[in-house]
Amino acid sequence: MTTPERPHPRDHEESHPMRSPDPDQLADQLRGVLEPVVTAAGLEIDAVEVRTAGRRHAVKLVVDLPESSDATGIDLDDIARLSRSAATELDPHEHLIEGSYTLEVTSPGTDRPLTTPRHWRRNFLRLARISLTDGAELHARIGRAGAERVQVAIPGKKQPEPRELAYAEISHAQVQVEFKPAPAAEVALLDPERAAADGTTTSSTSSTDPSGSEENR
Repeated sequence: MTTPERPHPRDHEESHPMRSPDPDQLADQLRGVLEPVVTAAGLEIDAVEVRTAGRRHAVKLVVDLPESSDATGIDLDDIARLSRSAATELDPHEHLIEGSYTLEVTSPGTDRPLTTPRHWRRNFLRLARISLTDGAELHARIGRAGAERVQVAIPGKKQPEPRELAYAEISHAQVQVEFKPAPAAEVALLDPERAAADGTTTSSTSSTDPSGSEENR
């Protein structure tokens, strides 16, 4: 869910006493500016990205629901309101950005790489394509995610295979789009309580929570 880029027709052709920081530094500064307005909207900042071409900057604010939220996604109206609020919030801080800029506010897409424990927790029970540092690749369903590792269920011919992966051994991971419900055996392995409520059982033994894990519910 995205909103069109919001151009800010400000012409900063006058000289500035200081040069703008590099894109990463600028993104960190803008995160601090935008954090309060995003929090006030009941959302969290997932990323602030800055791309620069000459004296033009494209600022991308990616927001997500808090982990405690039961909602499945962010409403487009909420994105539109936040876009206006974020633009207003940036007005007094335009000195941070040398030149003109546009602002885009969006929510994470399914193509977002899973790079933090929070990303894994937000995608509990979804299917992911995972590349490991040893060159291996696997498709696995995401289970409980802790501070250092994540549980997954690897599909099998008879029963799914439980496995625990350390984030350090994952080089890239991305959620996959599915067009049918998750197999009952995989859900039962990763979330026995949900399976019991649904009347689903499996002969596989459920794996324990990874060390340092936090609840996904």
